[in-house]
Amino acid sequence: MGGMGFIYSAETEIMHNSALINIYMTDLAARIGVPRYFFSSSVCVYRDMKFGEPEMKEEEAIPAHPDNEYGWEKLYSERIAMAYERRYGMLVRIARFQNCYGPEGTWTGGREKAPAATCRKVAEVGDGGMVEVWGDGSAVRSYTYVSDMVDGIYLLMYSNLKGAVNIGCPQYVTVDELVQMVSKVSGKKIIIKHVKGPVGVQSRNFSNDRIYSLGWKPKFYLEDGIKLTYPWVESQVIASKANK
Repeated sequence: MGGMGFIYSAETEIMHNSALINIYMTDLAARIGVPRYFFSSSVCVYRDMKFGEPEMKEEEAIPAHPDNEYGWEKLYSERIAMAYERRYGMLVRIARFQNCYGPEGTWTGGREKAPAATCRKVAEVGDGGMVEVWGDGSAVRSYTYVSDMVDGIYLLMYSNLKGAVNIGCPQYVTVDELVQMVSKVSGKKIIIKHVKGPVGVQSRNFSNDRIYSLGWKPKFYLEDGIKLTYPWVESQVIASKANK
């Protein structure tokens, strides 16, 4: 797992380690006769977009122009999985994730994603405190609660959908709106300070029509998910301070 800071600072690790993991896993699974194989990809395969652009369907990732090496590696590994499906008859299902978050996830250390990082930053300061946000806070993202993601994976694995399938909450928010949502859930007034840092794309607007065709709908929108995530992250922050 890695947030934007890790994605931009560990390009070689991502390309080397992830590619090798996926090459060996896919090859071995096919050779020993695994009947169904799941590959977790990412909407990072899509290009940078402006908010409000028409949503991209899965096949529109090609011609490809991901903005980071993580997206390129994911596209390559998708192709590996599909090639092995053709060669060996192994049923492959591919989900492109959009910012999965929730309790029990990575919340500190540089590899946490934005919802967990924001919850940690808010938990670490008092009422009226300040949290730093990379960039100007206008970048738009969608965040998918972990149990919704698991439901989507389950439905996909027992479906007949071949090729990549987007799974993500259709609620788009700016980074500043994410901070404001965490602030609301925490009951604190928070001051946002914009600082230089890796931001990534301005937006990715993607279609969920394929996963919707299986009856999947998100049960948790951002406020619902943050209400479950923030208390857990806050408890980790408190426990961490107590152990110092």
